[in-house]
Amino acid sequence: MNVRAHIDYYFWLNSDWAYLGADRLEALARRTGVEIRYKPVDLPEVYARTGGVQLGQRSPERQRYRIVELERWCRKLGIYVNPMPKYMCPDAELASRIVIAADELGLPVLELYKAILRAEWCEELDIASEHTLQAILARLGLDGSGVIKLARATETGMLYRRYTDEAVSAGVFGSPSYIFDGELFWGQDRLDMLEDAVRARRPARAG
Repeated sequence: MNVRAHIDYYFWLNSDWAYLGADRLEALARRTGVEIRYKPVDLPEVYARTGGVQLGQRSPERQRYRIVELERWCRKLGIYVNPMPKYMCPDAELASRIVIAADELGLPVLELYKAILRAEWCEELDIASEHTLQAILARLGLDGSGVIKLARATETGMLYRRYTDEAVSAGVFGSPSYIFDGELFWGQDRLDMLEDAVRARRPARAG
């Protein structure tokens, strides 16, 4: 059986860096013909198991440099991100489970997870709020009640935990992370290297 080449994409629904890399990852997949498998994770849990430090607990020097780097990348990419939004890094479990549920239902995932990230980093909205998430689903023309019902189901919660466990087992320690053919690429600034790896192991898609 011929299995389509794929990228396992592990990301946090509070990740400003995942937002910056979202469109470029999709463009990479279109150019090379690989499939993206979306796998939202519980990043605080990943940190707890891999020695990571959550942003608010990092040194002032590291926190200041994060803002400098964000500003650089926003200028380079022409994308706006508020480095210190009003509702910064709230509980992302429901948002994550909504993305997983949408994917399980065969709904488009890119615009949904981008809209959730944009709500936090650009629109000063609380993505831990079901009201906010319902509004995003409605704006995208998706069946909010159906998606949220599946998001709250036990099996979706189990899948969320499985993705988190998978990420740790694969060596993931931050978001966004991409696994292709067993090789880990961490950060949206490694997308060019990810594409190099994809092209080295499979022919480019025609057209």
